[in-house]
Amino acid sequence: MSVRKLLILDGIGGVPLGREIGATCADLGIETTHVDCLREPCRPFHALRSAYAKARNKRDDRDGFHFLPRLAPADLRRLIARERPSHILVVGFIYKFHDPRLLRRLADEHGARLCLYDTDSCNLYGRRREFIFFVEQELPAYHRIFSFSAVTTRFFRDTRGLDAAHLPFGALPIAPPPDAAPSDVLFVGSADLRRIFLLEGIRDRVTVFGGRWRRNAPLMSAALRARVADRPVWGAELHGLLGAAKIVLNITRTDFHGAETGVNLRIFEALAAGCFLLTDHCEEIAALFEVGVEIETYRSSGELRDKVAYYLAHEEQRRAIARQGHAAFLRKHTWEARIGGQLLPLLEEAR
Repeated sequence: MSVRKLLILDGIGGVPLGREIGATCADLGIETTHVDCLREPCRPFHALRSAYAKARNKRDDRDGFHFLPRLAPADLRRLIARERPSHILVVGFIYKFHDPRLLRRLADEHGARLCLYDTDSCNLYGRRREFIFFVEQELPAYHRIFSFSAVTTRFFRDTRGLDAAHLPFGALPIAPPPDAAPSDVLFVGSADLRRIFLLEGIRDRVTVFGGRWRRNAPLMSAALRARVADRPVWGAELHGLLGAAKIVLNITRTDFHGAETGVNLRIFEALAAGCFLLTDHCEEIAALFEVGVEIETYRSSGELRDKVAYYLAHEEQRRAIARQGHAAFLRKHTWEARIGGQLLPLLEEAR
């Protein structure tokens, strides 16, 4: 079934990933409509209705996860009837916005293939009830699932018996603005205990941006707290920070690391900006990039500290790896390459 018209339902509109996918699909000649679910109007009195539904459901099932979707079913019906897509691609998840079973019924009624690009399931590992709900109530609604993680893809396919395929992230090429303040080591991401432990080992060289650091201040040294800007950064500001950093550091969250996965969006953004990237080692990263040639990795806090010191002292080698990583990105990991070479064929194969 060819991709005649694509409707993207973006469940993670706080990040640009879904918008970039939509723009790239349009550039490749696919008629595409992108809907940011976070910006759609909530159903009337949603907060009150959600609280009532949660209390009622808790009475019947105290151990379950209960969530009333925030958007009106009638709006979803009108959207699909108006757009008449051949394929619907959910980015991230849909359960917070619409009932997945309703979405599947509407897709079937209009002859559309319903697919998911799983970008966030690893963030649910620490929330058992919600993760079980996602696995049991949302995932079976899709004709096909694509996941950013090879580990998660195997779980969906081999444990749950779902039609799942591995689709790593991509990025758009980034031309960093020239006026950002320089830094030795840049880390951008939210606070996490594993991240704190690793950053303490290089606290005299690192600059940190991201959310939820202030609330974790009691777990951090005064020296590390002084290196943190407790706010998220996106867009031009992020691009400037990436371009001005000698080393862009990636540290996967605790749950991701425990599942032996870690190929997140920051990796592709760093390479898109021509940066030298130092990231956790995992099988997935070694399958995508040539370690020591296109990127560098570390396996422990001691190795992280040693490689930071080494590459700050060896500028020519650091710049060579950055150049080769950027060239690899342009050859294989742009959104254009990822979507044209992988996503669109996989959508067409969706049963």
